[in-house]
Amino acid sequence: MNYGYFRAAAASVQLKVADTEFNSKKIIEAAKAAAANGARLVVFPELCVTGYTCGDLFLQESLLKSAARECEKIAEALAKCEAIVAVGLPVRHKGALYNAAAILFKGKILALVPKTFIPNYSEFYERRHFAGAETIEKKASICFSKKNSAVPFGTNILICPEGSGAKIAFEICEDLWAPNPPSTRLALAGANIVANLSASNEIIGKAEYRRLLCAAASARLFCAYIYADASQDESSQDMVFAGHNLICENGKILAQSELFQTQTVFADIDLGLLEAERARTTTFGQCQTSEKRRDAGEENSCLEISVQLKEADYDKARNFYRSVNARPFVPSDSKARGQRCQEVINLQAQGLAKRLRHINCKSAVLGLSGGLDSTLALLVTCRAFDLCKLDRKGILAVTMPGFGTTDRTYQNALSLAKEAGVSLKEVSIAAAVRQHFSDIGQDEKDRDVTYENSQARERTQILMDLANKSGGIVIGTGDLSELALGWCTYNGDHMSMYGVNASIPKTLVRHLVQWEADSAQSEKFTEALLDVLNTPVSPELLPPTNGNISQKTEELVGPYELHDFFLYNIVRYGFAPAKIFFLAKKAFAGEKSSQGQKAGDENRVQDQKAPRFTNAEIKKWLKTFYRRFFSQQFKRSCLPDGAKVGTVSLSPRGDWRMPSDASAALWLNEVEAL
Repeated sequence: MNYGYFRAAAASVQLKVADTEFNSKKIIEAAKAAAANGARLVVFPELCVTGYTCGDLFLQESLLKSAARECEKIAEALAKCEAIVAVGLPVRHKGALYNAAAILFKGKILALVPKTFIPNYSEFYERRHFAGAETIEKKASICFSKKNSAVPFGTNILICPEGSGAKIAFEICEDLWAPNPPSTRLALAGANIVANLSASNEIIGKAEYRRLLCAAASARLFCAYIYADASQDESSQDMVFAGHNLICENGKILAQSELFQTQTVFADIDLGLLEAERARTTTFGQCQTSEKRRDAGEENSCLEISVQLKEADYDKARNFYRSVNARPFVPSDSKARGQRCQEVINLQAQGLAKRLRHINCKSAVLGLSGGLDSTLALLVTCRAFDLCKLDRKGILAVTMPGFGTTDRTYQNALSLAKEAGVSLKEVSIAAAVRQHFSDIGQDEKDRDVTYENSQARERTQILMDLANKSGGIVIGTGDLSELALGWCTYNGDHMSMYGVNASIPKTLVRHLVQWEADSAQSEKFTEALLDVLNTPVSPELLPPTNGNISQKTEELVGPYELHDFFLYNIVRYGFAPAKIFFLAKKAFAGEKSSQGQKAGDENRVQDQKAPRFTNAEIKKWLKTFYRRFFSQQFKRSCLPDGAKVGTVSLSPRGDWRMPSDASAALWLNEVEAL
């Protein structure tokens, strides 16, 4: 099964300027090797058959005929390769010379695509030799040889491998650097892969600019962008080349070569992801409609050339040229993660600060349990009060010990409130809950859902009433992962007056608290935060066992690392269960590790490999996720306000609008079939 992936390669090869026979041999070798490695598209640099730096030799009959002859040789030599191959060469047509890409497949030249924008500035003087694509008549074709007698020639060409979902367009070097590149029009015509045959010389700072340019093009067009660059074997008379090959997708660099290394780079492009992004970003469709209207009555529609490629089987593939982040909400790089944590907490605090200013509120009430979520909510509320220049004593942290409260979490709650400089109030809920049990006829020995939820609702009532007394608002502590699973009590911890953690997944909560611990000014504050990090996640609604937490959330609903992975890929991209299962197997194939541990410092959240899960475990918890996600939508349909800080949100007023009565049968059946 291909799961919507399409493997592509960008190749730079050793060459000799103007030696077409030598160059074609190297191209054939590299193309065969890339195809043998599963590449379905192999892109070579601009004018690679002759070399880009031939200068006035491009006007020599011998070079032009040799280039055409070798191009056909390359096509014939690759007739048995299961790959589309793009090479660059000079092509003559009706008295003009063009810098073109030849698209080869199964022994034939499928199409020729000319360069649109011809640079003639600084070190470039291409107009001395080449004409631009605007001089070509519509629906042009070239008689290349008897075998390739009517090759389509133009810029409006898409190569479409049947059944793959890929639509491949081509442009050449400067086309990308122009203000209005051909790739814009081609992407709006349906191209989701754009290949650029390039000869971009190297100067100081250009490599980084090239990365930004390619990544930005792929982001703006919701496509994959493949950039194959001329190698260092080009003439160094006036320029130096470095073979900087890039494959980008939707703003991210999937693969790139080292400079001056003559490498082939591979990437498995996620066409499903690209189509999902285009579908959810409605302005892309709007632009497509505008483009179609502009071209109405003109002969500007793209020629789609279908080819039959053998479908790749990624279940059997030896390699997967794509990194799968086991923690998609958390940057893997420590520096980037630190920056992300700072940005996220600032967004949370700014959202709450705006609400406080709007209602002229100087008081906030939150339940402080000594667990992760309430700790983060406290930290964010403190920052919001600082932003509003309000006294932190206006923050009332309420600890409400009940039947499941352990001394560890209780003491941590006390320490956190003291070190944060907020007001603290203790209200035991035991007597009130027992009275409630008596009122409704609940046997305290019956540890059912009523036993648990009565405690959660009693705590919420206390917080709401204390907020009324102080003229304040209740700060919600529940996070995104809990909302996805419905792991909250309806009209209990589910409800608040502003949910600061509403778009923060559990895997990120840990790192946010860790980041705050690293920057805490008090050693005791740091100690308390680190102990919170090492405390098992629990609602603490069932009595402790020998003084320890007896109710561990992840033993009941599954590992949050898996659930956050599922959540991201389901909501962000709409991937099907089979693809999510495939990706999860790739992401969680790392070494077993203990969350939050490091040699010599067992309190710290670390850079580490994802824990290993068996296929059976992944399937089990994926089924749990779908079942709970669908059945618990009614809780998300009436969520309190809370600022969105990432690309995934379950707010019914924003990103996620789902009927509470939708059936999960389709998805659960797919999981069962895995």
